[in-house]
Amino acid sequence: MVNFRVLTRAMSTVAKSFEASQVVPDVIPKAPAALLQVKYPSGVEVKEGNELTPTQVKDEPSVKWDAEPGQYYTLAMTDPDAPSRKEPTFREWHHWLVGNIQGNEVNSGETLSQYVGSGPPEKTGLHRYVFLLYKQPSKLTFDEPRLTNTSSDKRANFKIAEFAKKYNLGDPIAGNFYEAQYDDYVPILYKQLGA
Repeated sequence: MVNFRVLTRAMSTVAKSFEASQVVPDVIPKAPAALLQVKYPSGVEVKEGNELTPTQVKDEPSVKWDAEPGQYYTLAMTDPDAPSRKEPTFREWHHWLVGNIQGNEVNSGETLSQYVGSGPPEKTGLHRYVFLLYKQPSKLTFDEPRLTNTSSDKRANFKIAEFAKKYNLGDPIAGNFYEAQYDDYVPILYKQLGA
């Protein structure tokens, strides 16, 4: 549960950071009002555009927010800078997609795309990795293919804004993002994905 002080601070800064980094308009037309708490098993935390390494974010993070009882949520993580920020021809490459999350227990949700850590290609600079949370109108039936973390098929050219429109999710209610560039873990990830 996010305490009131953190939520208040988040509401005053998250929109500014999303606009300054151009997540708005590159990914979504309107910034969320609240900040998602995203922590990785490696000990690092996502903090509105901080730089993390692919090694630090290779494992699925814990994500928390101030959830309403009985409410369902959708959580997404995308990279709008694939294969590079200068030439984002695969915008967006989605790394994680979970729907029908009850409360703020991500594991209770329906995994549409298993988590895949950051894998920016060598010499492509920093990529933005964006977490977005949507409040669902009700429990939903998703018709997307289920994607494992052992293949990159069907992950490129995803548009979270179009997905949200398709399921009447409205604007995201919370979000966060970090930046990462190539490190020695990336070839290991590519092998996992069959590349």
